[in-house]
Amino acid sequence: MREVLKTVLEESQYFGLALSIGAYLLAMWIRKKTGLAILNPLLVASAMIICCLLGVGMSYEAYNKSAGYLGWLLTPATVCLAVPLYKQIHLLKAYKAAVAASIGAGVIVSAACVFLLSKVLGLSHTHYVTLLPKSITTAIGMGVSEEAGGIVTLTVMSIAFTGILGSIICDFLLKLCRVTHPVAKGLAIGTSSHAMGTAKALELGEIEGAMSSLSIAVAGLMTVVVAPIAANLM
Repeated sequence: MREVLKTVLEESQYFGLALSIGAYLLAMWIRKKTGLAILNPLLVASAMIICCLLGVGMSYEAYNKSAGYLGWLLTPATVCLAVPLYKQIHLLKAYKAAVAASIGAGVIVSAACVFLLSKVLGLSHTHYVTLLPKSITTAIGMGVSEEAGGIVTLTVMSIAFTGILGSIICDFLLKLCRVTHPVAKGLAIGTSSHAMGTAKALELGEIEGAMSSLSIAVAGLMTVVVAPIAANLM
């Protein structure tokens, strides 16, 4: 019976797509009902998908083939990053110095941390450039990694892990560091934890969410410039 089910699902053109969307919607419902930060929708949905694939014995390659349609949305998603940037243009003008300084510092520190950790752990150049775009949105990070010769799949995993961890601990870290200004909070969260962190920033306040969404686009653009330079350092 299991083999029959496996064969049917592997031959389905849309099973992976339906499973991905269904798991994410269920994870969103669980997060809303429980209110627990650790139950990040992406983390929970990933766990559900893994359990489902293991349960039916379906390979990742077969799942990815039918879920690949979601990848088509990455390019439009990248273009859509211009929308929050345009909507928050007044905040960008009002805090242009703070935005440039904080996001620029965040991008440089992120690249420096990856460089130092790669040296300490003895990682290869390929793994180093794979981790460089860990703090920017997936849509841009995949392109940066591919262009630099990184492993795109691992890049996506590092971006997801960074975003999930950031959304869980950002509120605690901000309180620990006594960061109280809403603009500073939003810039810090968006620069380090991209879209997943922005979801948490929106819970903190409207300004925090606005500045965090602004940081996603700006940090992504800065990383596109910084990453090729940093890639040549190792």
